[in-house]
Order: sequence, then C-alpha cells, then structure tokens
Amino acid sequence: MTRTKQLLLAAALPTFALCQPIQAGAASGVTILAQQEPPQQKKQQQPKPAAPQQKPAPPKQPQPPAVQKPAPPPPPAAQQPQASPPPSVGQPQPPGRRPLPPAAEQPHPGAPPPPTAQPPHPGAPPPPPAAQGHPAPPAAAAPGLHVAPRTSQELEEQRRHAEQWRSGKVQDLRAQRQEVHEGNSTFIREPDRTIIQEGGHVVIRHNEVDRFGLHARNVHVEQQGRDTLTIVERPDGIRIVTVVGPDGGLLRRLRRYPDGREVIIIDNPVREFRGIADFYVDLPPVVIGIPRERYILDLERAAEADIYAVLIAPPVEPLARAYSLDEIRYSRPLLERMASIDIDTINFDFGSWEVAPDQVGRLAWVAEAINKAVAANPREVFLIEGHTDAVGSDIDNLSLSDRRAEAVAMVLSEQFQVPPENLTTQGYGKQYLKIPTDGPERRNRRVTVRRITPLLVGQQ
Repeated sequence: MTRTKQLLLAAALPTFALCQPIQAGAASGVTILAQQEPPQQKKQQQPKPAAPQQKPAPPKQPQPPAVQKPAPPPPPAAQQPQASPPPSVGQPQPPGRRPLPPAAEQPHPGAPPPPTAQPPHPGAPPPPPAAQGHPAPPAAAAPGLHVAPRTSQELEEQRRHAEQWRSGKVQDLRAQRQEVHEGNSTFIREPDRTIIQEGGHVVIRHNEVDRFGLHARNVHVEQQGRDTLTIVERPDGIRIVTVVGPDGGLLRRLRRYPDGREVIIIDNPVREFRGIADFYVDLPPVVIGIPRERYILDLERAAEADIYAVLIAPPVEPLARAYSLDEIRYSRPLLERMASIDIDTINFDFGSWEVAPDQVGRLAWVAEAINKAVAANPREVFLIEGHTDAVGSDIDNLSLSDRRAEAVAMVLSEQFQVPPENLTTQGYGKQYLKIPTDGPERRNRRVTVRRITPLLVGQQ
C-alpha cells in the first residue's frame, strides 16, 4: 500500500463498511447503542478561615505581629485538575501496541456500569473540533488531561449542524463527492465519509468518535507513535478513549470513569492488513439449527420478551478465534453466525436518513433490551446495519444506508440512553436483499441489530 493510500485511509478514521461487488441498488439504514449514567457529584473543598493575627511579643523583645495568611479558595470545579488514576492492574498490552495512559483496574465484566453522560442529539453530524482555540495538554498528561470546556457558542453551532445533518438528502451529497484513483483502488470522498472500491469489494467508513463526542465537555486528540488516540470527556467526567492505527482501523475502545476504573469495550487483535480483501473472512455457509423466527426476528411481529432472547443468543456455530471489528463488518459469513433483529417498523422518506418523530417510539423495546444486556455486561457491542432496496445508484445506496444506521444509533442514545460506545454502525446498501426484487420494496429498506460481542472475544 502506497503512502498516498495510507493517508487517504487514515483521513476517514474508524468506521468500515464492507460491501461485496456492487450492483444497482436502493436505500436503507442501521444503528447501535448502549447505556449511560447521571453525573457523579464532586465534593467541593471549603476555603479554610483565616487564622487570627498573633499578638506582639512582650515589650522586652518587641516583634512585629505574625499574620497567618488565609488558605486560598479552591479553583472553580471546571478548572480543578483531575488526579491521575493509579496504573492499570493485570492489563497486559498486546504485542506491538503502544500502551494507553495508565488507569485503574477494570471492574468485573458483569458489574453494572456507573452512570454515563447525557446521550447525543439524534441525527447529529460530526461535531466541530471541540478543542479549537484551546491549548492541548502534553501527551504525558493524558490521564489527568483537562481541556477548556466548550463554550455556549460552540454548543449552539453543534446543535445547528445537527439539525442540518438530520434534514439532509442523499442528492445533496452528489455535488460534494470527490473521486481519486490510485492503482486498483478508487476513493470517493464525501464531507463525512469515504467510500473505497478495491479488488471487487466496496467499503464505506466514517469516524464513530464524532458520534461519541456529541455534547461532550471536551475532545482531545493526540498522536502516540503511528497511532491516534482520541479522548472524549463527557459533562459527568466519563471519558471514552479510542485508539486507531495509521490506516484508520480501530485498535481499542474503552470507557474510563472519574475514579479511574475502566471497561475495555473493544480490543482488536493486532494483525497486518495490506488491503480491504485482507479483512474478508471466508467461511462455509452457516447451518441454522434453530427456528427461523429465533434467528432473524421481525420487530413488527415480535413479542417484547423475544427481542432480548434473540439479542443475547450465543453463536449458532462454534467460532475458530476472536475477530477484529473490521473483519466482522466486512465478512457476511461471519455475521451470519449471530442472530439478528430486523427493525422493519422504521420507514425513511426517499433519499432521507431522518427518523421521523412519530417513529421514534418504535425503537423502545430494542433499546430496553440493549440497555439490559449492557447493564449485565458493560463490554457488550451491538452492530446496527443499514440496508436498502435495489432502486437507485450503488454509491447513493451505500452512503444512505450508512447514514440511516448512524441516525438510528443516535436516536437510541438520545431518546433511550443507550451508551453510544457500545454501538457500532455500518451500511451495506442493497447487497443483502430480504426480498429478492429489483423494484422498490419497503421490507428491504430496513435496519438490523445484531450482537457481535462473541465474535470480538472469540466466545464459543
């Protein structure tokens, strides 16, 4: 891979979406989420009262009175430096990976997570650089890092961008696309996404850190060798730490609490990937030994209890190993080892990725099931897939389905407090039609939710 290709790959940052050779297509969306928590109150120190002035010494040896200075008042809460948490215990770093800033020992995976921050606004776009105009601290200060909070003007600008993003249309993106060819690869860049065509495969990717950073107190980005580390700090002090490699591939994601405890959500195995085809895992067709309705559950006809049962179901076949997030996104045979839920109750307008207000409530049961699973295991990860029907251009469908998946994930976090870092999103365009037809079909314009935790950890 040439240096130019590496730079173009790194510019897009984490989220990958694999699509096999594209045909003529249509549009749909995908989502994923997790649970969050109210802020923890910090005790504010009270200034010590000034000590009274001492009386002068006896007249035989007169001395000036000694005055004890009052203790200075504590700095405002927003400016108080946070104490660095103790080093992590029992957390060996995988070979070849640069260590993260130290943190305290993780809680047991089954322990319920402390409260998280308020979720982002649904359908919001990538936020503006949070630390603009604020000096970034040195890399060594990362565990106790402090960047000045976002101003009210910055938050208002973010809200305005969110409204614009939610009301966007796919036809508006066409004039903004830029196409670059390099060797056997084609890069199609949109304002917040990159589509890569290479060797018969098509990938769309976007930066998921943007979704985590919505309404964040500050966002800090720094280089650690060839890797990029992003720390999103929420108003309650919880930080989401994301590490990506030089090609934009996700290496690690964790949630760090103000007391130093942390939960590693994704820890991808370190492997050398030369191109998109290296992420594809070729497996024999899956053998389904459970009823069809327990393998692919249609939300429109589902009972509430069935949703949770399907979401936490184990793989339908044994797994050979743990897989990286990008291998999971790219490889349909691998995803088919897990049961899924088709959210066929959400209907998008043509060319739009906005979730209509009257359809938000249809996600309530799915959100409740995801929150219940994350409460039991804070490391759970759910993939929200976006799918379209077969009408429209391939590039339009791929971009539209990826945005719809993200929009659903945002609604889950904003309206139902699903932790955004426990969700990942991917659009697949019209590649995986539910109803095999080239015409418009509502059932093909769907979002699918699938638990992928066992695939990430190699759980049998």
